[in-house]
Amino acid sequence: MKKKPFKYTCPEFRSAHKIDFKNVFGATAGYILGRIFISCGKFGVALKLPEKALEELFKENGVKHLKYFTKGHIKKEYAVIPKRILQNKSRFQKLADKSMQFVLLKDSQK
Repeated sequence: MKKKPFKYTCPEFRSAHKIDFKNVFGATAGYILGRIFISCGKFGVALKLPEKALEELFKENGVKHLKYFTKGHIKKEYAVIPKRILQNKSRFQKLADKSMQFVLLKDSQK
């Protein structure tokens, strides 16, 4: 069975900005204003989040650091979100919103 592109499986993203999806390192990444905020691949779904949010998430069972490749380096600003959180639509939406806000805030500080 052929997998649907990420943008069609998660249409819930709310943003006043255009969201683009592109291939990156064998995965699909979601971009807002040219900056990655989400990535989906063999590793699962990962969100780019602020340090405090990451600290809280990594305390939970099943949350992992993002590595695009087995022997690759850890992407320190990302958390791979476990299935139980992905299935909790309101919680995942809050995390996705936090990810987009983080990327937009970071962009405005340049």
